[in-house]
Amino acid sequence: MHTAALRPPAPSLPPVVAAALWRADQLGSPPAQVHASGFAALDAVLPGGGWPCQGLTEILSPHGGTVEWRLLGPLLRQIGATGRRLVLVGPPQPPHPPGLRAIGVDERQLVWVQADTPAERLWATEQLLRGRAFGVLVAWLPRARVPEIRRLQVLAAAGDAPVFLCRPAMAAREASAAPLRLRVCPDSGWTLRVELLKRKGPPLTAPLALTAVPGGLSAVLAPRLLESGLPALPERENSHALAGAAAFPDRRPSLSH
Repeated sequence: MHTAALRPPAPSLPPVVAAALWRADQLGSPPAQVHASGFAALDAVLPGGGWPCQGLTEILSPHGGTVEWRLLGPLLRQIGATGRRLVLVGPPQPPHPPGLRAIGVDERQLVWVQADTPAERLWATEQLLRGRAFGVLVAWLPRARVPEIRRLQVLAAAGDAPVFLCRPAMAAREASAAPLRLRVCPDSGWTLRVELLKRKGPPLTAPLALTAVPGGLSAVLAPRLLESGLPALPERENSHALAGAAAFPDRRPSLSH
């Protein structure tokens, strides 16, 4: 007789433990609510089906201030419509009110914290996370270090609103406590190439191509240009060409809304 036949059956897990158990080959569910990203293909691969409201989401891109508005525009519009504040910390270019209105964002819901040094940006982000008085927080922290991101993740995990850290694409080589990491860059036409570098679930084997026309251009471009997009330009030129609807080269007060 085989000894295996003499073993008692494995006990079933208590319901609470079973509900908390996650297997690495399965797409995990976040512990809190999520907000739809505005892109069905992206929601389909995000744990819980949208941007998480607890914890950090890292957006890594070759040139800061270009793709973030196109990727996060639908979320900013959604959160702004609820009356909650949209908070930006240290964006590479000052917010452009006409560009914001073009994507459906009321600039009166926007709070811009002008923080020029890495220490100021980090401090402002930490204080905002502690205060939790925002509907969405987007912070540009290109020089954030591993321990600093770990500290921000602890604070963000105790919150109830999406928090995004925008960092250079080269940061993908570094470890990060952020549970969700995406690398985003402009692609052909009006698409964004999105690579899901880290999520609670199995690796995503192929990048996504998300159609994201820059704010305001859909109303002025001919249909054929909307379908074909920009001509093939070097990545840097293409990125800056697409940034115009979200940036404005003047200077504003340190804190405005």
